[in-house]
Amino acid sequence: MTGTVLAVCVVHADVPFGRRGVVDSGIDKRPVEGPVDVHELGIGGDHCRDTKFHGGLDQAVYAYDEGEAQYWADELGVPVLPGRFGENLRTEGIAVTDAVIGSRWRVGTVMLEATIARKPCGTFARWIGEPGWIRRFADRGDVGAYFRVVEPGVFRSGDAVTVESVPQHGVTVRDLFRGTDATAMATLLDEPGLAPKVHRDAAAALKRLRRP
Repeated sequence: MTGTVLAVCVVHADVPFGRRGVVDSGIDKRPVEGPVDVHELGIGGDHCRDTKFHGGLDQAVYAYDEGEAQYWADELGVPVLPGRFGENLRTEGIAVTDAVIGSRWRVGTVMLEATIARKPCGTFARWIGEPGWIRRFADRGDVGAYFRVVEPGVFRSGDAVTVESVPQHGVTVRDLFRGTDATAMATLLDEPGLAPKVHRDAAAALKRLRRP
């Protein structure tokens, strides 16, 4: 299974939301040309301001699918250009949210591993500026996926995305985002070697499902 990187995006400028208790955000990302270094904490030239909820080893790279971006462009009546949703990679050819957790993608010389779903938050809603955005985006369900960096290297716009391995458990990023299948969540908890935040989110979902 292969796809293509349409754009590699990094922070253009921090966004000063100016609200008490809300830090500036690095959500304003724009495409860059040429090869970009990728390390365990993300992409060279990119950064995360709210490190409590974003970034880190398990959320080093965020990818979003071009087909879904075009859906939102039609829905909103404005272009959704690469980086508009704060993604590092705009891709096509592979359904990103339906990646099996733990799948490994070769992009340029970088090896990425699918971890958790993007959870729409207040910062994202303020950035997009649409009524009811968090619910609308979540209800649609195509939220994109985070990846950890298994092998650092270099990638660039135009690189192929090659799915090199897919775990047998079959639980997808979308399944984890929905968190409605207790069997799937338990499967993730029993699966060795997955990113710690996968186990965290699966455990939280399972706790909700088992709540009286």
